[in-house]
Amino acid sequence: MSAIGSAVAAMGPGPLTEAGLREHIFPLFSRVLAREELYLANHSLGRPLDQLEDDLREFASPWFTDMDDAWGPWMEELARFRASIAKLIGLSRPDAVVPKAAAGQGLRAVLNSLPADGSLRPLRLVATRGEFDALDFVLKMYEDKGRTVISWIEPSEDSRSGLPLIDAGDVVRAIRPGVDLVIVSEVFYSTGQVLEGLESIIRGAHAAGALVLVDLYHSAGVIPGRFDELGPDFAVGGSYKYTRGGPGPGWLAIHPRHLVDGTAGPGGDAQPALRTLDTGWFAKKDTFGFQRPTRPLLSSGGDAWLENTPAPVIAYQARAGLELVLAIGVARLRTYSLEQQAFLEGELKKRGVAVRHPDPHGAFLLVPSPDAPGLVRRLKERKVNTDARLGQVRLCPDILTTRDEMARASDIVAAEQKHR
Repeated sequence: MSAIGSAVAAMGPGPLTEAGLREHIFPLFSRVLAREELYLANHSLGRPLDQLEDDLREFASPWFTDMDDAWGPWMEELARFRASIAKLIGLSRPDAVVPKAAAGQGLRAVLNSLPADGSLRPLRLVATRGEFDALDFVLKMYEDKGRTVISWIEPSEDSRSGLPLIDAGDVVRAIRPGVDLVIVSEVFYSTGQVLEGLESIIRGAHAAGALVLVDLYHSAGVIPGRFDELGPDFAVGGSYKYTRGGPGPGWLAIHPRHLVDGTAGPGGDAQPALRTLDTGWFAKKDTFGFQRPTRPLLSSGGDAWLENTPAPVIAYQARAGLELVLAIGVARLRTYSLEQQAFLEGELKKRGVAVRHPDPHGAFLLVPSPDAPGLVRRLKERKVNTDARLGQVRLCPDILTTRDEMARASDIVAAEQKHR
């Protein structure tokens, strides 16, 4: 058993506790915990395990010793990465996960597989104004080039939280026959809103003949995955945040009904396979046979969505964080995260700091500020690390954040707000 597996096993089953985490899990993070700061930006760059350094050495080792034969262990590790992501998001077929450099790359691959009939007409999309820049910017570029016609769903102010939230009903009402693709987040990056009614969006889209892409970047590792249960056509995400894998290990998940072999998987009939223009020689049938037929022959399953020579280092980079999240279990992590957020919210409110969050919400809280970027800079000067989006400072504890740290951070946030 690995050091991570042993540490989680020693902690025992049941609810997570700060004492148990301190004893068994904190030692796995000795390097990052040596930093003198109160880190509340776990919704941004997740804190890495010590094991990351050894994993990166393992990536490099066969390159030094075996040269071309390094591709054997490298491809095995990429397969393990795909299996880990599938398990994380609740997808029954690991080969339906395709490594991508980023979520936006996954979106482009989907856009470049449509229309399914191969025509050159502009795509008809429904998307929300709440999507992160990684998707939003790509969509606007396609729109600007005349490749798409997009119905944008605007947020409306929620009376309880005062935040601009997306209403699933507004998305459903915008889906009409002729729409090709609907794009939504399960958890929105700026507000932390968990989109209630995602099931109705997927049902409504499919009834109208549209496909659905769900951005899981702020839900994978935060909320137990339900890909097979929900049945979206695509999902995108990455390891930068809650699974502690840093930049690079992104992914696109494709429902098996759209894959070349036509296997539907749970809850759906097989449909004709989609083919994307975002392709390369690793998507070829018999990749290393180096045959050059007149027409492209694709691999089966998700391998048909691979591109050119992959970057196997991402699988090693993401391995330790994924192992930890999967070993502990997302449901346990979710329960503990909500307990931590409730404690942090109580500490902030005791000091007169306003706190916002939708209900339900993801892994972070919001502190409104007329000068949110300035407040973030002042907090960082006092060793409280967080960030701001759209007039809100985002605060995200994780399993390494203690109650004492949250209390001290609350003191500093209150003091800096008063002296702005």
